[in-house]
Amino acid sequence: MGGMTGLVMAGLLGTSGVAWSLDVGDVKQEWTAEGRKLAAERIKLPAYDEMVRIQAGPFTMGSDKKTDKNAYLVEMPQRSVYLDAYEIDKYEVTTVQYLKFVLATNRPPQVDWKFDGGNFQETMVSHPIMHVTWYEADEYCKWAGKRLPTEAEWEKAARGETDTRIYPWGNEMAGLSRANFGRTGLSGPVRDRPERLLLYPPIISVFKYDNAASPYGVFQMAGNVAEWVSDWYDKDYYKTAPDKNPKGPDKGSQKAFRGGGWIDSTPSVRVSQRNGTDPKTSMNWMGVRCARDAKAGDAPETAPAQPIVTP
Repeated sequence: MGGMTGLVMAGLLGTSGVAWSLDVGDVKQEWTAEGRKLAAERIKLPAYDEMVRIQAGPFTMGSDKKTDKNAYLVEMPQRSVYLDAYEIDKYEVTTVQYLKFVLATNRPPQVDWKFDGGNFQETMVSHPIMHVTWYEADEYCKWAGKRLPTEAEWEKAARGETDTRIYPWGNEMAGLSRANFGRTGLSGPVRDRPERLLLYPPIISVFKYDNAASPYGVFQMAGNVAEWVSDWYDKDYYKTAPDKNPKGPDKGSQKAFRGGGWIDSTPSVRVSQRNGTDPKTSMNWMGVRCARDAKAGDAPETAPAQPIVTP
């Protein structure tokens, strides 16, 4: 099924539960007094917490093998689905945003915050948060006055309305200038230095690749980190999902995630690509983006850009 690169890597790094020692996810960090003081200053840094309003209306959900040769059965059938208006984060949740949550809820530092008494490196200030479980992602969004987006909301924000584009920017293949992902496998710096898989991966700032934003102007819906969504994952859900505001199955054993991460291959960063994993999974390729219901009288609704036609 889709996202095989990510799932294989997940198995190597811990999703299977048999090789947690290969990742740093089982290491616990602690604050020092000086570290907390520095963190209290760090939360004043830019957080890139803008949101984009997505107008109410239908969009084309799922894939058609005739137009997308990389489509998987879990993405079919392709059909029109109506969503009420909502807002979604313009960028992936950053380390600064998550640090505010950590301090406000008296949590320990993230596993990769191992500098200056529990802080992240200065170069990580505008990077997406990673190593968050579904439960932590859900708690963060609720703390921020938001919620996790549904699969359908995530997909509409990435694709637009009637355009059946394969990637957020159109049908042109992803490449070095559009997304941070593994392309045909692991990206160069990781392939050349596999020990980096155990440490800090090649994550980039959330505002990069403005040439690859979705029709609504949402950044990095492909690559960098994969993003948790609210739905329980069911490989057959697109066959039975309602045509209005689908929210996923009532129960399950895995939670869905979307968008692909820095380790993933080309098929895994398509807008319709679906995957699921244990909600307790905490990996260096998994992050979060939040959403919230739109309210009457909010900012004007954002219409998607004109469809991009590519050969």
